[in-house]
Amino acid sequence: MRPTALPQSSLRRRLSVAGLLLAVCLGGLAPAPAGAAPASTRTEAAVTDPARELARSARPLADLRPLDRMIGSAEVVGVGEATHSSAEFFTTKHRIFEHLVEERGFTTFALEANWSTGLLIDAWVRTGRGDIEAIMRDEFQESYRLWNTEEYLDLFRWMREYNRAHPDRPVRFMGNDLGYAGPNLFDAVTAYVSRTRPALLPRFRELYRESRPTGGVEEWMKGYLDRPLAERRRMAGDVNRALALLERQRPGGGAGAREAHAWAVQHARAIAQVGTEYAHDFATPEGLAAAMLYRDRVMAENTVWWQRRTGDRMVLSAHNGHVGYVTLDPEHYPRLQGAFLRDALGRDYVSVGASFGRGSFNAHDTGAPGEPLRVFTVGPLGPDSGAHTLDRVADEPFYLDLRRTTPAAREWLGTPRPDRNIGTAYPWPGDTVPGRLSASYDLLIHFPRISAARLR
Repeated sequence: MRPTALPQSSLRRRLSVAGLLLAVCLGGLAPAPAGAAPASTRTEAAVTDPARELARSARPLADLRPLDRMIGSAEVVGVGEATHSSAEFFTTKHRIFEHLVEERGFTTFALEANWSTGLLIDAWVRTGRGDIEAIMRDEFQESYRLWNTEEYLDLFRWMREYNRAHPDRPVRFMGNDLGYAGPNLFDAVTAYVSRTRPALLPRFRELYRESRPTGGVEEWMKGYLDRPLAERRRMAGDVNRALALLERQRPGGGAGAREAHAWAVQHARAIAQVGTEYAHDFATPEGLAAAMLYRDRVMAENTVWWQRRTGDRMVLSAHNGHVGYVTLDPEHYPRLQGAFLRDALGRDYVSVGASFGRGSFNAHDTGAPGEPLRVFTVGPLGPDSGAHTLDRVADEPFYLDLRRTTPAAREWLGTPRPDRNIGTAYPWPGDTVPGRLSASYDLLIHFPRISAARLR
């Protein structure tokens, strides 16, 4: 189904593949799936005051100490957001990461950003190499423009200062997404090949020639989907052949050889992931659904690879539509990153959803394609919504463990209710759809009010 607010051709020109997927999967292309009906009169009658029942388990967000018990020994904690650019979501993730670093030994902050971008930011927070403001300006473009905020700059600066004070136990940053592979990624692979298998260097340069970006991020991302599908698929074949060729090479001897080989292969894999994603046919519903499925699977695989390679405990920042377990639109968006992470990690993955009552956020206006991001403000949803009841639990932001509530609260949490999940573009048909909170997340943070993030 095509969006009613914007013709598909205009949408494709306006958004990169990552932006297209973000907008579609988080804003929704379709009405609520069959069977996801709002709460029934019977259920509401059975739970006379669900807000009171939920309040028994709620903890004020100002105090993060109870969070330690809730996450237990999890290796990866996925923290969601109900819009892609509200200050409270970003600052809370910063607070949670800082708390878990200092109290629980976490060391990596992972973001729904490109792998190559992650390498640049990771180098800065570890060593100070580069200019973080310039990195954010240059890398957070197109659909990733929403990350170029004062809130994320504050997080990166805190990470850098922490590493200055704790050089023996540095914190790190990773990007797990596949919207773009920067030239630094290609250079990392070819530099490794040059050192270890120089005879293969011409072959790698040939296979990477068309895919290595020569311009800026926005220019490359906007132009890629304009290429014919056959050309994109040929390019995908080249970068996947490069990956297979590198995988066939033995690491060699010497200290650190296996580690260097593993990272070089992962960098080549990230390049191949981008090519494979763009090789989907976004003009068909089947192709778009396949691209969505591939993207979430790859984001999970990259996260698991990093966690197992480094041994780091991680906070993963992404939209609710990625960190959760249950898709609200299986026809168009078959499976979430959170479900893949649960398959791979079991109880070592904990999903934290986010909701809000009213407030503001930044997004692209679907009624004005090509225009810059703007601030939208929305009021409260109706009494049948989840947010309406959650707003009555407490005046200030709070969180609760959805796995440990009273029976009455559990019934309420397991009943489908409409709530907002807003992506990179607004409004979208279906950006408010019914879902079961207890099936989607392990924990939930609720904000009665939110405000737009401060774009840079």
